[in-house]
Amino acid sequence: MPLFLLSVALLAWSAYSDARPQPLSENAELVRKKARQRLMTSVKQRTANVPLTPEQKRREAEQKRAIRQQNREMLAMHPRWSPGSVDALWERALDDKPAALPHAAKLRTVLQRLQKQLGKPYVWGGKTPDEGFDCSGLVFYAYNAVLERKLPRTANEMYNANHLQSVRKDKLKNGDLVFFKISQRPGADHVGVYLGDDKFIEAPRTGLNIRISQFSADFWQSHYLGARRILSEKAAL
Repeated sequence: MPLFLLSVALLAWSAYSDARPQPLSENAELVRKKARQRLMTSVKQRTANVPLTPEQKRREAEQKRAIRQQNREMLAMHPRWSPGSVDALWERALDDKPAALPHAAKLRTVLQRLQKQLGKPYVWGGKTPDEGFDCSGLVFYAYNAVLERKLPRTANEMYNANHLQSVRKDKLKNGDLVFFKISQRPGADHVGVYLGDDKFIEAPRTGLNIRISQFSADFWQSHYLGARRILSEKAAL
């Protein structure tokens, strides 16, 4: 009897051993690994060839436009920038390093908002494109859109604002405010925004339109009070 049981046990063990999965040889494992790699490559290629949906195309186009706009805004703050010359700076960008100013986009926005108002009539007390502008209303509209610390409303209040940097006449830069005293009242009663190249933009007076004027003209120089800088590298905006 014991011999019979031993024989049965040996037969059962032999059958179990034959039924167990045997470990793969090294060659078989390599073949299996390469097959997995080919399968993954095929899946990636099929995914890459799937055409973009209209919504994906729209988002991709918007991202590209945003990048181009950001680059243009940085170039706009190049020291040699003047109105209408931004496109030319693209050709010179490799020759000169543009100034890396943190307020580039803000100043660019201000100058664009100002230039869009050219030709509109002066309106006393106006401060929006719909109602029109007086001199300080034009500055108020253009700058306060990008400032955390807002400008006051009148030319004299802007001129006396303690947080604005005083600027010498020979150090004027694009975006600086230039102030004048035209009437007999004390203080500043007219303001414009300097654009470089001896030009500034202003809303002159009733009967005239918003325009670009020559800063060095005798009239303006005889009534000039001073200048203030709103956007500067050190300013906390």
